[in-house]
Amino acid sequence: MKRIATFGGLTALVLAAAVFLAWATSPDPKYNRASFEDAPLVEAIAPLEEAITLAQFADETGSVRTLLVLAIEDGSITGMDLQELGATTTSDPFEALASVPALPHSVGQSGTYPAISLSIDRLLPSGSIGSRHIGTGTNFPEHAEEANSSSVFVFPKFGKATPARTNVRQAPGILLDYEVELCMRFDRDIASVDDFDAAVKGVFLCGDFTNRNALVDLADPDNLDSGSGFSDAKSGPDYFPSGPFLVIPRDWESFVADVRMTTSLNNEPRQDARGAEMTLNFRELVAKSLADMSEQRFLYRTGREFLAKEGKIDKDMTIMSGTSEGVIFTGPTRGDIIEAVLTYLLTGGPFAHEDFLKSAKSTFIENERQSGHFLEAGDTVRHGSNYLGNIEVNVTD
Repeated sequence: MKRIATFGGLTALVLAAAVFLAWATSPDPKYNRASFEDAPLVEAIAPLEEAITLAQFADETGSVRTLLVLAIEDGSITGMDLQELGATTTSDPFEALASVPALPHSVGQSGTYPAISLSIDRLLPSGSIGSRHIGTGTNFPEHAEEANSSSVFVFPKFGKATPARTNVRQAPGILLDYEVELCMRFDRDIASVDDFDAAVKGVFLCGDFTNRNALVDLADPDNLDSGSGFSDAKSGPDYFPSGPFLVIPRDWESFVADVRMTTSLNNEPRQDARGAEMTLNFRELVAKSLADMSEQRFLYRTGREFLAKEGKIDKDMTIMSGTSEGVIFTGPTRGDIIEAVLTYLLTGGPFAHEDFLKSAKSTFIENERQSGHFLEAGDTVRHGSNYLGNIEVNVTD
């Protein structure tokens, strides 16, 4: 019996050592790795022959003015006030552009028109004015692999667009993550793909901040298409920064394919992708969204929401591209799983009538909070683009 007890003790010791070694050698990824283009990002204004670049600001009376942007340099832009070119007084950039009798066909022709210069921090949001938009999940292959998702899905996102120079608040205990995206808005309501084809399309750079706690708690990893958790995780008063420019391409498909978008955190590169990498382009995303508006199935707060009201994408809404690889969030590691099991057992496990999944989620969130990998007050997130300007977001308490 003594030998059996000794053998049992040694076995337990070996098992404990093996578990400790597995835990101690577990990886601790700070974020998902991304690939980067060799050439540095060069920010410029798209040639007028390819696209019209607009920006808006409020004048001394509070009236919204729309500019045709000609140049960007060192945090400032140069452009022409569309009202000086004959546009009607309106805060709608599409209406302002449509009312101009004639535009210069190239920057070389613009010398005969009055120009003004403004700091980017004076510019208004380029995003749609509504507070309800359509978000897109796992629409870039590498990010879909990061998220273990096999399909593209959509969900309603709530919150108004903020300017290109803005703040995002990091609440205590929240795992705050970044995403850079391309966004599109329209000059009319979109109730069919034919409406999309006929619409004037405006493209802009946008960010999509995420409360990862809400995703861990609410998302269904076996059915991400349900959208559960995404509306709660991605909706907030400062979770939707938009770039300084609304760009109206002459050929939207080729323009979007060539657009480059990047993210850096405290000057460290994190994301770098082109629109051509999207699994579904904007036309296909619109078709997918319109086909998913009949059921009130999207969890948000304490109820269920339709993807959009009245079965259409109204002109106050934005449709988002989804993001590329390189976000902070990574799935549970071997160490997280070991800690989750031990915590569950040490707190009584089934004898304490504790739900293992709930306990494991709490352990994982606490481990991630202590890791310091997620956004914290004092951080600066910068999204850049070759033709859509840039966004700078300061993280605050």
